[in-house]
Formats: sequence, structure tokens, C-alpha cells
Amino acid sequence: MTYTGRDRRNAGAHGKAATLPHGRKKNMSVFRVNSNILAMGSLRNLQDTNMSFGSSMNRLATGLRINSAADDPAGLIVSESFRAQIAGIDQALRNNQDAVNYTKTAEAALDEVSKLLRDARSLSIASSNSATLSEAQRQANQNQLNSIINSVTRIAQTTSYGTRKILDGSAGTVAASTSSANVASMAFSGVFNAQAITGNSAVTIAVTTAAQRATTQGDTDFRLFTFATDTVTAGSFMINGATFTTSSSDTISDVVSRINQTSAQTGVTASWNAGGNRVVLTSLEYGSDARVDFVDSNGVLRGSAGYETDEGVDAVANVTVDVNGSETGGLSTVSFASGSGLNLRDIYGNTIRLTEAGNLSSAAAAWGQVTAGSAQFQIGANADQLTGLSLGNFASTELGQGAVSNLNLSNIDITSAANASNALKVIDKAIEDISTARGNIGNFMRNVLESNVRSLGVQKENLSATESSIRDIDLAQEMTQFTKLQILQQSGISMLAQANQAPQAVLNLLRG
Repeated sequence: MTYTGRDRRNAGAHGKAATLPHGRKKNMSVFRVNSNILAMGSLRNLQDTNMSFGSSMNRLATGLRINSAADDPAGLIVSESFRAQIAGIDQALRNNQDAVNYTKTAEAALDEVSKLLRDARSLSIASSNSATLSEAQRQANQNQLNSIINSVTRIAQTTSYGTRKILDGSAGTVAASTSSANVASMAFSGVFNAQAITGNSAVTIAVTTAAQRATTQGDTDFRLFTFATDTVTAGSFMINGATFTTSSSDTISDVVSRINQTSAQTGVTASWNAGGNRVVLTSLEYGSDARVDFVDSNGVLRGSAGYETDEGVDAVANVTVDVNGSETGGLSTVSFASGSGLNLRDIYGNTIRLTEAGNLSSAAAAWGQVTAGSAQFQIGANADQLTGLSLGNFASTELGQGAVSNLNLSNIDITSAANASNALKVIDKAIEDISTARGNIGNFMRNVLESNVRSLGVQKENLSATESSIRDIDLAQEMTQFTKLQILQQSGISMLAQANQAPQAVLNLLRG
């Protein structure tokens, strides 16, 4: 037992500890060298303070209350959701600006067409004044009119936004399956058989070559088994690079099951053909990209050691579309032979994906619909927040129709007063067509895009405020906490130093 100071002197002659009344012993101070409990407690508290101090400093450095999931797991989940929405809104705002630029490009081009049509109208009125114009003068007016007409067509055919033409009727062509049982999906680029799709049309499909899977069906080199419970030879074989090992106790059913368990890796399934008494290997996918490469080194499934390979066949179909919407010369049929498997494709990027049922049908059928002239814009931060702008074909052949029978802007004549009068009616109708289109574009720009930009701005502002309240720190509050922790850290270091000095008191005992 260790005694200190006064207690030691009062222990009594027999070395008994001093007692208080009623038999209670005095509390005694114990000095230890190996375990400094006071220092350990001070160190633990200092470490806790240091951790909180580091976290507070990190929050002040980043300005964020949540710097990792451990800071606030629930808050992080909500905050990340808001951040995703805000990022979506930012992209939607950029999409809206792109849409505005798109419409400005179209409207500016049509404004130039309007200027040309005003000049054409002046020429028509001038040629109507037959009393003062000679034949040569009227012909000169016609020549100038022809130049204007050619310029109108050129603008319609060449105006583009990026690489997409926007005034020839091909902008925003949309294709959709009307028979989900036969066609899974379709997408058209706006050009079919080298012609712009300018009218709505049914899409007729006739499969001329059905897609096939790679298979060993009917391969006579495979061994004959009487039942699926027959055992195979011990050995190994490979399917598309994957190795399978068998023992003499494995049955046909065991081998088939083992192959099917790895079909995700090999792309091949196995089945027991009870009628042919053989194992059949078949690729999961259709087309020439799907293969069955089978190497049987020990004659497990073949009659002898050897190698078998097969590849699938790509579907080919004739696709018919009326590119100008039932007008003469618009009906075109193209062979979609550039695809893979059930995916049909032509050289212009038009694609059709058949279902297995559609692949087996060889009769021509209208399984789709193509709609021309509607450009689609993603103007919101979420799915299906789309809007469209209809832009038709503004070539001279499409303007001024209906004013005079069998006349349009491309075939008017002003070499006589009577013809000039009819031309004036056609030109006025063409001006009306262009003005209506420009009005629709302006309405779309002002009442859809600009209004949507303002709405998105309000959404972004409020979502950002909510996200900030969850994730950002209150700087004043955090600075107060930081100052408190800074003081606790300094006092903790001081107390740790004092605790480390406590064992020095034991030296007094040793010296005494």
C-alpha cells in the first residue's frame, strides 16, 4: 500500500490506516507512473475537440455545412436531389437559348424571303402597266422575277442551324411505330431516298430477309443421345471462349443447365432437341454480329473432337414512304439493308427496329407513321417537358398555292398584263404564307420560349435558396462555434501539459 504525506505519519504504530468516526476511511491520493489517468482523460477530450475543430475549419473553408455524407446523411439526399434539378434547369435554360437562336435563324431567313416577295410584287404591278412597257421591258421584269424565285428556293433549301436544314420541310421529322407488336421503334433523319420528307406519310414495311440467330440446329456432327438423362464423356469444351468441364457422371440435362447459367457471358443458350436427340446451341441475339463458336476437344457433345461455328443473319426489308404527302412522284421504296440483326437501317440514317413477330412477317404492312415539319425542343428540367415548332417547306413551289388554279410562285408569268394580274394574286398569297409563318415563329419565341425562360429562372432561384439552406453554413454561427472550439483546444493542450507534469510529484517520495 502506498501512503502519502500526512496519512503516512498518522497510520499508527501497527501500520493501520487512519479512520474517521463511524469507521469510514479517508480518501487517499494515489500516484502512479505507468498509467497517467489524468493525462489520458485530457488527451481524449483534446482529441474530441480537435475533431470538431477540424470539421468546423473545413466548413468555414468550403462554405458548406455538408461536405460529406457523414455530416448529414438525410440532408445530403435531399440536397443532391435539388442539385440535380438545378443542373437540369441550367441545361434547360441553355436549350431554350438554343431554341431561340434556332427560331431567330428561321425568322431571319423568312424575313429575307419577304423582302424578295415585295420586290416580286413591285415587278408584277409594273408589268401590269402594259400601256407604257415594251415587250423587252416586260421580259426584263420576268427575268428579274425568275432570279427572285430562284433565290427564294435557294434560301429554303440551304438555310440551316448547324447541319440541320430548317426551311425545306425536313426539320424535326418524327417517325413512330403504329404496330408495337411488329415494330419496336423507328427514327427518321428527314431524308428518304435522297429526298427531304416534306409531308406526313405511312411507313410500309415488307421483310425480304428475316433475321436469324446463329445456331447448331441440324448439325449432324453432334452426338446422338437417347434421353436427356444420358451421361456424357468426361472432358472439356469451349463456347465463345468460355470453358466447360464435364465428368462421366454428368447428364445431358446437367450440361445444358451449365451452359445456360453462363449465357450472359457467352451470348449462347443450349437446349435438348428430343426429336433430333442432340444438344442445340443458339445465340441470344439475332444478326451477323451474333456467333456460336464451339470447340469440343474431347468429343463431349460432338461425335468426335472438332470445331463448329455459325453466325446469324441480318434482317432486310423494303420500306415505302411518300416523302411529299401523296403528291405525284413522292412515293419511294428503299431497301433497308445496312442494319444489324432486327435493326433495319438505310444509308441516310433512318432506322427501324423490328420485333420477333415483325421479323417473321413477309407481307407488306403499314407499321409506322412519319410526320414532317415539327422540330422538338426539350425546354424543361424533367422528362417529357417538350415543345414543338412546325416549319414547313418554303420553296417557291410551295408558296402562293390556292390563289389561282394550277399556279404557285415557281411558275408565275408577268410578260402580259393578264398573267401579271394572276401573278400578283399568287405573290400576295405567298406573302401571306410567309407572314403567317413568321407570326407563328414570333409567337413561339415570345409566348413559349421567353416565357419559359422566365419561369425557369424563378424555379432555379427558389430551388437554389432551398438547397442553400440545407447545404450551406450560417457563417456567423459557425464562426462562433469555431472560436469556442479554438479556446477549448488551447485550454485542452494546457491541461494536457499539466496532467503530464503530475507524475513528477512522485519524485518527491523517492527523494524523501
